[in-house]
Amino acid sequence: MTRIAEVQRDTAETQIRVRLDLDGTGIAKLATGIGFFDHMLDQLARHGLIDLEIDAKGDLHIDGHHTVEDVGITLGQAMAKAVGDKRGLRRYGHAYVPLDEALSRVVIDFSGRPGLVMHVPFTSGMVGAFDTQLTYEFFQGFVNHAGVTLHIDNLKGVNAHHQCETVFKAFARAVRAALEFDPRSAGVIPSTKGSL
Repeated sequence: MTRIAEVQRDTAETQIRVRLDLDGTGIAKLATGIGFFDHMLDQLARHGLIDLEIDAKGDLHIDGHHTVEDVGITLGQAMAKAVGDKRGLRRYGHAYVPLDEALSRVVIDFSGRPGLVMHVPFTSGMVGAFDTQLTYEFFQGFVNHAGVTLHIDNLKGVNAHHQCETVFKAFARAVRAALEFDPRSAGVIPSTKGSL
């Protein structure tokens, strides 16, 4: 069973292509035009063991909002496509990740129901050319189109770079755990409803 998907999403504001392999080795080819955002997406690939290609062209002459949000949307669509009916998956995942003074916790449920609860009190509005407010927009776009429930908490942190990086690393680790196959539930959809 291959868990590979590719999605192309074109609007008047952005043109985005995402290709991913959920059973990869963490290889990333990223070009969003926002260096720090590429750095965060690289964390997703490496720590989630997802081979990830993202090519995004957006209206960065305005700001990064449309590009970051639409990458989240397209990534969510690609992940939903690759995951399929979730048969045999663990479904739930969580991770705590530290980086120096920062510590974040992410919990995810591939429930089929989109929901985001995020508490990240960023200490700076910008990291490089990345507006930290857009972290929320990225994850909101992702959950709406991946059909997941996602809780993100930055528990400690003084440096905004560290805060954001621990969030993305913990997200990657939680996704990786949730998408592992459970040998005790082989072929079973992990829900009492019989579908997700």
